[in-house]
Amino acid sequence: MTPLPPYFFGYGSLVNTATHDYLDPQPARLSGWRRRWCHTALRDVAFLTVEPAPEVEIDGVIAAVPNADWQALDAREFAYDRLPADHQIRHSLPDHTEISLYAVPPEAQTQGSDRHPILLSYLDVVVQGHLQVFGAAGVEAFFASTRGWEAPILNDRQQPRYPRHQVLSASEQRLVDHHLSQLNLQILS
Repeated sequence: MTPLPPYFFGYGSLVNTATHDYLDPQPARLSGWRRRWCHTALRDVAFLTVEPAPEVEIDGVIAAVPNADWQALDAREFAYDRLPADHQIRHSLPDHTEISLYAVPPEAQTQGSDRHPILLSYLDVVVQGHLQVFGAAGVEAFFASTRGWEAPILNDRQQPRYPRHQVLSASEQRLVDHHLSQLNLQILS
C-alpha cells in the first residue's frame, strides 16, 4: 500500500477549493483552536489565523500535498508558520496521516485597523467556501466562532485586492452582507 501524502488543514480561504488545486479535499474538524482576524508586518491587510482555544472546534477542509512538496503552499501562506496538527483534527483518513495547519506566530500578530482592514473580497472567498462545504449553518458557525471583528471591512468587491478573489452569486453576496450587518461592523469604501 502506497503511503498517503501529507495533508494540510485549511480554515479560511483554503476551504474554497476554487482558490487551489490540491487533491482530495474533504471536510474536517479542528479541536483546540479558533479563527481570529489579525495583522502582521508582512501584509497590508488583516487576515485569518488560528489561536489556541481549548474548548473550541472549527470546521475546515483537509487536502493532500502531493510528494510532500510544501514549497508552493508555504509561499502562499508566507506570513504563517506551518505546525503539525494531525492529533487535533477529526477526519476520515487513516489515523497515521500527517496533517499540518498554518498559524501566524502570536508575537507577530496585531489587531486589524483602519490602516489594516479585512478585505471584503477575501471574506467573500472564505464564506463562499464554507457555504459550499458546510452549508448555511457552516457560514453561521464561521461568523460565530471567529474573533477579531473589531477591524473594519474594506469593500473592494468592485476592484478586488485579494489575489484569489472569486465571483459570488447575488445570494452569496446577500449572505455575507447579512452576517456582516448582524455584527454591526464598520465598512470602508
